[in-house]
Amino acid sequence: MYNMSPDPIVRHARREDVPAILELIRELADYEHELSSVEATEEKLLCTIAFAPSSTTSTVPAADETESTSSNKPARCLILLSPQGIPAGIALYFYNYSTWRARPGIYLEDLYVKQSERKKGYGKRLLVELAKEVVALKGGRLEWSVLKWNEPSIKFYESIGANMMSEWVGMRVDGERLNKLAALLD
Repeated sequence: MYNMSPDPIVRHARREDVPAILELIRELADYEHELSSVEATEEKLLCTIAFAPSSTTSTVPAADETESTSSNKPARCLILLSPQGIPAGIALYFYNYSTWRARPGIYLEDLYVKQSERKKGYGKRLLVELAKEVVALKGGRLEWSVLKWNEPSIKFYESIGANMMSEWVGMRVDGERLNKLAALLD
């Protein structure tokens, strides 16, 4: 087991957390009706997430304790362990930059708390830890996307002070369209 304290623990993920991280990613994808879209594997996660060392005993997340991020390892992951030591949630994120503010920030790619562990403040705890990290880097913002149909999450996010970005529309190029764009001027 991971943790047997009376309170949940949030820390940066370690390499040995990868099976639990993948399980939570798959649960999130299933919740969003996109399980068949998951291409993540343990090997891919090991190669793309900057991990904290296994020997770290700190329970307070500190990004400077983790491997450095890079173009090959752009992501970090916070993991929340329940008082029983069970991985109960993750916040997978990466750093971004605001040109107008000329300051760094964090983009939260995925926040997920196991359905059986919801309504315990775990999602809020993960967001608070990310907000602390943005403040520590003198950053400008913490941002993320949420599916339009996910009313419970939208209400939760609004309850903690998040604003819905109604003026912005998400855009994406992926799959074969990404390959076509890359070769557009060849």
